[in-house]
Amino acid sequence: MTASEEKFTRQTLVEVQTLTPSLFTLRTTRDSGYRFRAGQFARLGVYKPSGSIVWRAYSMVSAPHDDFLEFFSIVVPGGEFTSELSRLRVGDQLLVDRQAFGFLTLDRFPDGRDLWLLSTGTGLAPFLSILQDFEVWERFETIKLVYSAREEKELAYRELIASFGAMEHLAEHIHKLQFIPVVTREQVPGCLNARITTLIENGELERAAGLELTPECSRVMLCGNPQMIEDTRAVLKARGMSLALTRKPGQIAVENYW
Repeated sequence: MTASEEKFTRQTLVEVQTLTPSLFTLRTTRDSGYRFRAGQFARLGVYKPSGSIVWRAYSMVSAPHDDFLEFFSIVVPGGEFTSELSRLRVGDQLLVDRQAFGFLTLDRFPDGRDLWLLSTGTGLAPFLSILQDFEVWERFETIKLVYSAREEKELAYRELIASFGAMEHLAEHIHKLQFIPVVTREQVPGCLNARITTLIENGELERAAGLELTPECSRVMLCGNPQMIEDTRAVLKARGMSLALTRKPGQIAVENYW
C-alpha cells in the first residue's frame, strides 16, 4: 500500500507543552489535504512497542485555517494511548486519520441568538477552535464560554482566550464574548465555585452571564466529562431544551467520544 492509499498521514510533532502533571498540549504539522470544520475531532494514532497502532479521538484546538494541528490531552495513568503519547518528543511522528469526525459544529443550529459553550477539562478544545473561526462571530449576538476545572492551575489556555481580542479578524466582534471560569475544588477570585449543573439550577451561572438560558434564544454546546454532559442535558431538558438532531432542530449539541 502506498502512502497516498493509507487511511492516515504521518505528521511530525513540533511542540509539546506540559501544563500540569496531568495535562499537556501538543502541536503537529498538518497535511496540506487535511480539512475539518471548527469543533470536529481527529483520530490520532501512536505505535506501541509491539508495532500495533492505538487510536484515540482528540478535538482540534487549532482553527480550520491554521497551518498546524493542536490538541489538548489529559494523562490517563496506565492508559494505553496516553502512556505512549507521553513518551513522544519533538521530531517524533504521530499518525492522523485522513478524515475529520464529529458533529459539534455550528451547523447543528439553524437559528439562535445566544451561544453557550459549556466545557470541563479537555472538553474546552473544540470551543477554542470554534472561537478562532470567523463563522461563530457572525452567527451569534452573544457568546458565553464556560470552562470548569477542579483547580485553578487546570484552567488551561487562558492566555489564548485573552488574546482573541487582539486577533485582527476578531477584534471588532470580541465584545460579544464573555469568559466564565469555574473552579470546583477551591475558592478562586473571579471564578464560580460549583458544578455547572448546580450553577444552572440555582441561577448563579445566568446571574454571572447577565443572560437567561431560554429555548427561544439559547443554543448550548456541551463537551467534557460524560457525566457532566448527561447531567447538564437533564437540567436543560427540564427547561424545555432538546438535542439538536439532523431532522429535528433543537437547542443542545454534544460531543461523545470518551
